[in-house]
Amino acid sequence: RFSGGSLTYAQLDMYANRLAARLTAHGVTKESIVGVLSERSPDMLTAVLAVLKAGGAYLPLDPVYPEERLSYMLKDSGAALLLTQPGLKAPGFSGKTLEVDMTALANEESEYHSLHQADSDSLAYVIYTSGSTGRPKGVAVEHRQAVSFLTGMQMQFPLEEDDIIMMKTSFSFDASVWQLFWWTLSGASAYLLPSGWEKDPALMVKAIREEGVTTAHFIPAMLNSFLDQAEIEAPRSLKRVFAGGEPLAPHTAARFASLLPETSLVHGYGPTEATVDAAFYACDPELDKDRLRLPIGKPVPGARLYVLDPHLAVQPVGVAGELYIAGAGVARGYLNRPELTE
Repeated sequence: RFSGGSLTYAQLDMYANRLAARLTAHGVTKESIVGVLSERSPDMLTAVLAVLKAGGAYLPLDPVYPEERLSYMLKDSGAALLLTQPGLKAPGFSGKTLEVDMTALANEESEYHSLHQADSDSLAYVIYTSGSTGRPKGVAVEHRQAVSFLTGMQMQFPLEEDDIIMMKTSFSFDASVWQLFWWTLSGASAYLLPSGWEKDPALMVKAIREEGVTTAHFIPAMLNSFLDQAEIEAPRSLKRVFAGGEPLAPHTAARFASLLPETSLVHGYGPTEATVDAAFYACDPELDKDRLRLPIGKPVPGARLYVLDPHLAVQPVGVAGELYIAGAGVARGYLNRPELTE
């Protein structure tokens, strides 16, 4: 669902297949990195799915990013092909650019035959870190890591056909991965929040109420603003809310429970390098009321968490150390940065 319309699974599949045929004709194959420059829209979702269908890996490029960052990511990733939403351009990009025109795709009759080029060890996407500790690094995630995380989410928090996920996170952030794909595992739906609305709590609450959204994600800072609006008009359709990207304060969780007592709040923890989230904690108002900080919870299915000392020995319970993440969700590594990938 999106502003002004909706697509069925069959329609979305048709558009993605037709675009995938174009990509295959332009040489996209296993391990090909394809940039996708688009606002949150049906164009964006179609482009991402088409890249995966063609066997390639998508590189999300948010048009609100500065031109220098976009240029850096395209050059550093080695992307030779770029998919763009109509009206958007990447200045300085010397590779091939294709515009995602949904009207043109609707009228095409191109044949698409899956070549099954991608496998579980193939690259699925590359998401760049913020660069807060130096030059941005491209985190290379394979299909098996993404599938492990998504199926683990479905095991822990099963979606049903009547569920509706609100897609509101920029697809240049890893929290977007479950918003892009999780709903497809159960026949549920996704609602694409119009670009810019994610900055306005009143518009988000309006969308949740009107669209019957059941599942959403907020960084804790925005969650507080969302709760300010929820005091005026509580969105009762919500079944579950995920909060991550920064620590969730106990007082925020307590306020959430008082305003939305029928909605579960889940605190997620994990770096991009561990494929979205490595641990989840389902908040419990009774257990959390006396906590100074909320725990990060237990590992997602397929992940393992260790607290180690400087010599990599496991620390006893209650002894501080450094957190290490292992298991199926650990990414392949940093793209083109072997010196940083052990």
